[in-house]
Amino acid sequence: MTYQRLSCDMLRLRVDAPALGFADTAELSGQPLPWIGQDRAEQAARFGLNMDQAGYNLFVLGEVGSGRSTLMRQMLHAQAANRSVPPDLCYLHNFDAPEHPRALRLPAGEGRLLRQLMAQFAKTLQSEIPKWLSGPDFKVKSERITSAYKAQEDASYGELSAYAEARNFGLMREQGNMIFTLKDDKGEAMTPAKSLKLSREQRAAIDSAEEALQKEITKFLETTRAKERVMNDALAALRRQTMKPMLEREMQTIRNGLRKQIKDSVKLGAYLEQVQHEILENIELFQPSEDEETRLEALVDVLSHLRVNVVVDNHALTGAPVIVEDNPLFRALFGGIEYEPDNDMLVTDFSRIRAGSLLKAHGGFLMLHLRDLLADPPVWEKLRRFLRSGRLQIEEPGMMLAPIAAVSLEPEPVDVYVKLVLIASVDEYYAVQEADPEFARHFRCKVDFVESFTATPSSCHATAIFVAHTCQRLGLPHFTAAAVAVLIEESHRAAEDQTRQSATFGVSEALVIESSAVARLRGAHLVDAHDVHAATQARKHRHNSPEQRLQESIVDGDRLMDVTGHKVAQLNGLTVIDLGDYEFGFPVRVTARTYAGHEGLLNIEREVEMSGPIHDKGVLILQSYLNALFVHLAPLAMNASVVFEQEYSGVEGDSASCAELYALLSSLSGLPLHQGIAVTGALNQRGEMLPVGGINEKIEGYFQTCELLGLDGQQGVLIPGRNRRHLMLSPQVVDAVSQGRFHIYTAEWVGEGMALLTGVPFGTRELGHYPADTVLGLVQKTLQAFRRACDVLPAHRPLRASKPAPKRAGPREP
Repeated sequence: MTYQRLSCDMLRLRVDAPALGFADTAELSGQPLPWIGQDRAEQAARFGLNMDQAGYNLFVLGEVGSGRSTLMRQMLHAQAANRSVPPDLCYLHNFDAPEHPRALRLPAGEGRLLRQLMAQFAKTLQSEIPKWLSGPDFKVKSERITSAYKAQEDASYGELSAYAEARNFGLMREQGNMIFTLKDDKGEAMTPAKSLKLSREQRAAIDSAEEALQKEITKFLETTRAKERVMNDALAALRRQTMKPMLEREMQTIRNGLRKQIKDSVKLGAYLEQVQHEILENIELFQPSEDEETRLEALVDVLSHLRVNVVVDNHALTGAPVIVEDNPLFRALFGGIEYEPDNDMLVTDFSRIRAGSLLKAHGGFLMLHLRDLLADPPVWEKLRRFLRSGRLQIEEPGMMLAPIAAVSLEPEPVDVYVKLVLIASVDEYYAVQEADPEFARHFRCKVDFVESFTATPSSCHATAIFVAHTCQRLGLPHFTAAAVAVLIEESHRAAEDQTRQSATFGVSEALVIESSAVARLRGAHLVDAHDVHAATQARKHRHNSPEQRLQESIVDGDRLMDVTGHKVAQLNGLTVIDLGDYEFGFPVRVTARTYAGHEGLLNIEREVEMSGPIHDKGVLILQSYLNALFVHLAPLAMNASVVFEQEYSGVEGDSASCAELYALLSSLSGLPLHQGIAVTGALNQRGEMLPVGGINEKIEGYFQTCELLGLDGQQGVLIPGRNRRHLMLSPQVVDAVSQGRFHIYTAEWVGEGMALLTGVPFGTRELGHYPADTVLGLVQKTLQAFRRACDVLPAHRPLRASKPAPKRAGPREP
C-alpha cells in the first residue's frame, strides 16, 4: 500500500441542479414543509404527543438552528387542530370563606357568557328591586305589619303613661328617649323650690315611685325593642318573600343562558344559591336610607361579589391551545395575584387573580426552554411540584416579604392537564438526568434532533421546499435550482461530509436571507448560484479578520514558515482555530530534537501546561507506537522533545500526532522532510492514520499560506485516507488542484506518509531488524548509537517529577 494523490473531482461534491426537478422554488411553495433528515425525531414526537398517560412529556434535544423549535411548533399546531377546545376557567367569590376563592371550569365561551349574565343580573337587581319594594302590594303588606306594631306600641305606651300618672309623674317621648317629670297635687311640674318644702317621708315616697317608674320604662323599652325586632324581621321576611320569585326567575335565566352542558353544574348551582341568599340577606341595601353614603358603599361591596373573573377564556379557539412561553417568569408561567395599597395595607380579592401560561395551556401544549427554567430556581421548584401533583395553586411569591401588611388570598387549586415540550441541548438534557432524576422521569419521551443526516434525492427535494417556505415566509425572492444546489453543497460543507447534510437549518436560513439581499442589490427577481457564492464570500469577509492577520504575520516573517525545500526534524502541521462564530485553518511549524539519554519523549506543551488532555493522549499514543516499532531495542536510550513553534495560546486535540511522529523520525533518521507538504492526522498504536475534524478549513488555511508565499506546484497536504469523504473544499482549492498547482494526498497508515515526505521507503522488520536503506533502518541505526553512547558514558539520570495531564484546554485543534 502507498499514498494516493486525489483528483479534483474527489475534493468536492457537486449537486446537479437539473436533477432537482424544478426551475425555481416558487413551484414548491404549496408543498408541506417536511422534517428534513429528522425521521427518528418526528416519530418520537408523534409518539409523545399521542400518549395521554402522565409522565410522557417531551424532552426535545438538539443544537440551536436545528429546527427543533420550529418543527415542534408546527407539529403541535397540527395536533392541536384535531383536539377539542378545553374549558374556560373562572374564579368566583367564596361567600363562606372569601380568602379562598372558588374555581369553576365551564365549556369554552361559557365563561364570558356567565360573566355577562352576572353583570346583567347585577343591573337588574339595582333597577328591579326598588320597583318591587315600592309597589302597592308590598306597601300594603308592609304598612299592615308596621301598623300592627304601632298599635301594640301605642297600647303599651298608654299603659305606661297611666302608670306614671297614677304616681304623679308626667311622661313624654322625645327623639326615641323617655322623659318623665314629677307633678305636685295640682298637676303642675314640681319645681326645685317646692321639692325643698317636702318632708323626708314625702321625698322617700317620691324616690320609691320614681324607681318603680324607671323599672316600668325599662320593661317597656325592652318589650318595644323586641316587638320592633319582630316587626323588622317580618318586614325583612316580607321583602325576601316578595323578591324571591324574581330572584329565582333571574337565577333560572342565568342557568338557561348557559348553552352548553356544564361538567361542574353542581358547583355552579351551589354558587348561584349562595348568590341568591346573599342578595336576600342584604336586600334592604337596594332601598334609600338616611345614611346614603354608607348604604351605597355596602351595596357596591355586595354587587362586587357577583362578578366573574374569567382567568382563561377559550372562546376564540378552534382546537387545543399551543403556547410557546419565551419568558417563563414566575407570574407569566404560573399566574399571580394583583394587590393594591389601601391605608397602609395591600388588599386584593378574587377578581385580581391572573392566570399564567400553564393554566392557559390546559388541554393543550406548552413549549418551554430548559435554560430559561434553570436560570430561575423558584420557577424550577414550582414546576417540579406541579409535575408531582398535577395541580396548580396560584400564589404571589414574596408576599411574606412585603414591607407592609397584605390581605392573604389562597385560590382553590385546579387540576391542569397539559403536554409539556421542553427544548434543550444534549448537554443540558443529560445534566438534568443526572442532577434531578425525579424531574426527568416526567419527560419519558426523548425527541433527539440529529446534527446531520444521510443525503438522498428526497432530502435534496425537502431542502428545496425549506428554501421555498423561507422565501415565502420572509417575503424574499425565490431561488433557482442552481442556487438551491449551491445551498445543498454548503450544507454538505457544514456537515464535513460528501454523503451527509447538516441539519442546522438556521445557518441555511441565514444564507438564504443574505443571498436574497445580494440578488436584490443587483435588481434580480430570482436568486442564482453566483448570489449564493457572493453571500458566502461576504460572510467570510465579515468574520475572517483574525485569520487574515495571522496569514499576514507569516508573510511579514513574524511567524516562521517554510513551504519549499526540505529540512530535517521540521514540517508544517495543520490546526483549526475556533472563534465561536468562525473557524479557520492555520499552519503551525512542528519541530523535534533527539539525543542519547534515558528520559524518553518530552512534550514541551504538556510540561508548561499549554496542552489539553486529548493532545497529551495523542503524544502518549505516539510514544507507545514508537516503542512498539523498536521493541527489539528496548529499553530505548533516547531523549526527545517535540514542540509547536511560536504557539502561545495552548493546543488541544490529537490531529498533530502524525506530524509530531514524522518530525521525530526525521530527527532520528537524519532524512529531510518535504516542507511544501503539510500534515494533519491522528494515529493509533498500530500506526493507522485516523480521521480528524476541520479538514476543509485546515487545507484551505494552508493553501492560502502557500498562495501568499508563492505556489510552486509542489505544495500540498497529507491527510488520512478516512477523511476523503469529508472533503468539501472551496472552488479556489479545487481549481488549483485541477491545474496541478496544489495537491491533496491521502494515506492509510503513517509509513505511507513518511515515504511521501522523505522519498524513502518506511521499512519493514526482517529477521528482527529493519533494512538499512529505509526510514526505520536509519532510525534503528541512530538508536543503537544512542545505546552505545549511554553504555560507554553513563550519564547521571536527573529525577523529573511526573506531571498529570493538565485539564486546561486551549483553542480547538481537531
